Amino acid sequence: MAEVAVVTVVRGRHDNLREQMQHLQADAPDALHVIVAMDDPEIAGLVPTEHNATVLDVPIIDGKLPLALARNHGVTEAIRQGAELVVLLDVDCLPAPGAIDAYLQAASLRPGTLLSGPVTYLPDGVRQLAPADLIGWRAPHDARPAPASGELLDDGDHDLFWSLNAAFTPATWRRIGGFHEGYVGYGAEDTDFGWTARARGVELVWVGGAEAYHLYHPVSRPPVEHVADIVRNALVAQRRWDRLPMKGWLDEFADMGLVTWVDGLPQLAAEPPSSVK
Repeated sequence: MAEVAVVTVVRGRHDNLREQMQHLQADAPDALHVIVAMDDPEIAGLVPTEHNATVLDVPIIDGKLPLALARNHGVTEAIRQGAELVVLLDVDCLPAPGAIDAYLQAASLRPGTLLSGPVTYLPDGVRQLAPADLIGWRAPHDARPAPASGELLDDGDHDLFWSLNAAFTPATWRRIGGFHEGYVGYGAEDTDFGWTARARGVELVWVGGAEAYHLYHPVSRPPVEHVADIVRNALVAQRRWDRLPMKGWLDEFADMGLVTWVDGLPQLAAEPPSSVK
């Protein structure tokens, strides 16, 4: 039985997964690593025999990544194998030395809470760092709290929850109920999870020392390639919560002619501008 399980969902990103496994081996060699491959049959062959891992497979849905469903499958398997603490770690993230221990300590000090840690976004070209060298690049994302190592920041804003780097006990997971699987593709499943935690009385605590370092990859701002997913998932959230997530992106898409507003709700523009098709 593993005291801690780390759950990672992945499609592609093979080099990033390799680096993550190396850092997990260094920081928490006894932890179970549940890797959920989303229609990626090559993943199982990437896992070294000495790595304590279970690989699950889930199909993509209508060409879209089932992120919520994949995380639910991974957490369910981690709990089935006896994990007393489950850590969600994005495939692009490397755990800092001591991150898993920081989560374990926080879970003992703040039982029944949802835990999350700071994330530093590494610049382009910074790869294959030794675990001890990560700290030299520390620059936590300024949109999230970043308590110092050993500190806990209680009463966190649930709107800021992210599954890039988070943890919970099985009891807390059951209280929240998992990720809502109505979200498919990009956007809103993390927001919904945070809102559900708040609605069910689960406090969000930011954990100093439970840090992750996010490997570089190019992104679009706003993420125009995901506009259809974002509109769809925003409407799922609206039906569930009577409020819209991702409002900033939706407004930017509207300014670009990709989205129109009808009775206060977003819909894809019938004829988007040719420059952004």
